[in-house]
Amino acid sequence: MEHQQDYFGKILEKLNIKALNAMQQTAIESFENNNNLLLLSATGSGKTLAFLLPLLQLLDSPVATSKAMIIVPSRELALQIESVFKSMGTPWKVTCCYGGHKREIEENNLKQAPALLVGTPGRLADHIRRGNITTGTIETLILDEFDKSLELGFADEMSSIIGALPHIRKRILTSATESVDIPDFVGMMETLKLDFLKDGDEETGLSVKVLKSEDKDKLESLFRLICMLGNRSAIIFCNHRESVERTSNFLNSKDLLNVYYHGAMEQQERDAALCKFRNGTSNVLVTTDLAARGLDIAHIRYIIHYHLPGTEDIFTHRNGRTARMDASGTAILILSPEEKLPAYIDPDAEMIDLPGTLTLPEKPKWSTLFIAAGKKDKVNKVDIVGFLSHKGLLKKEDIGLIEVKDFFSFAAVKKIKVSHTLQMIKDQKLKNKKIKIAVAK
Repeated sequence: MEHQQDYFGKILEKLNIKALNAMQQTAIESFENNNNLLLLSATGSGKTLAFLLPLLQLLDSPVATSKAMIIVPSRELALQIESVFKSMGTPWKVTCCYGGHKREIEENNLKQAPALLVGTPGRLADHIRRGNITTGTIETLILDEFDKSLELGFADEMSSIIGALPHIRKRILTSATESVDIPDFVGMMETLKLDFLKDGDEETGLSVKVLKSEDKDKLESLFRLICMLGNRSAIIFCNHRESVERTSNFLNSKDLLNVYYHGAMEQQERDAALCKFRNGTSNVLVTTDLAARGLDIAHIRYIIHYHLPGTEDIFTHRNGRTARMDASGTAILILSPEEKLPAYIDPDAEMIDLPGTLTLPEKPKWSTLFIAAGKKDKVNKVDIVGFLSHKGLLKKEDIGLIEVKDFFSFAAVKKIKVSHTLQMIKDQKLKNKKIKIAVAK
């Protein structure tokens, strides 16, 4: 046990985490003595570490074989788990499988079997059908946010995948909601249930407020609300893709900078939008419920429910983007004249009075550069910082968050420096190659 604590301690140090929370401690201890675990815990409470840490104990084979699989409902969640696992600095290989980019990339990565596979149901099932994954050696199965996978209609794919895994010994299912039955095909027998949902409710720093719109069309009320909130980070949830774009266009017409995000966008567009929101190029993200789970975005101050969520579960998941871990946040519901407050909202929730005078929030100080090179071009963050510093003559404080994807990268740069930097680097080479670099669209 002492050896385990020491080992986990070193990993937490790498992740810059001081200590495990009660839910994580309990999950790790429970997984040692139970083969089937159902972990219920609020979004943002740290479930990823709760299953990755005990998983490390099981990846002990010196031979390059696949030992564990994590199935998730979205590519964003898959990439987030992959990122956390890589940050742990273990010797084990991880491969991330998801739709929206070339399957051949993953096939090359699968030639040498990874110890850990993380992916979405459709893409994992496709690889299994093609014989790209050796299923007979996989002994640990984790279904993260399994309720969302079922909700999105992935039951057939998950059943197919699990049916192709003959030697599963341990299973972990995680969810941020209790209202889902576990299908028989998962094979959960004698399951230990760990329910930390009540703890999440008690510990959250979330406050809920209500804004009554004078008009059926709430756009003007939304605009005035954001002006009142200032330049703090905010996610605006709409129920439809068309509404997301309409809302974003309206805010743009009012000179209020924002980015939007939904499932019909190309992967590069989605990555660019999230990166701009993460790095401070935009403080406002307009989105569908696609962003309610699996997005790793820190320090979100406001969740604005432009459209009312369909269920209490959706409301909970949306709000899980803020008040994460020990932070605080505010959820705001905008009601049109004919809409009523949902039954699960406190009828005495604070009402918001909008000021008569409007002041546009201060514009963000960052811009995002798109760099047409990434991990597959052997480009990393250090390369990009060095290039922007030496060739673009930027100081350390002029360079913000850098994100490196497979075939492209994004770098935040102080807005006042962008024109000069682009001028300085236009004929320069990164890693001995002439690469397109421009302001991200």
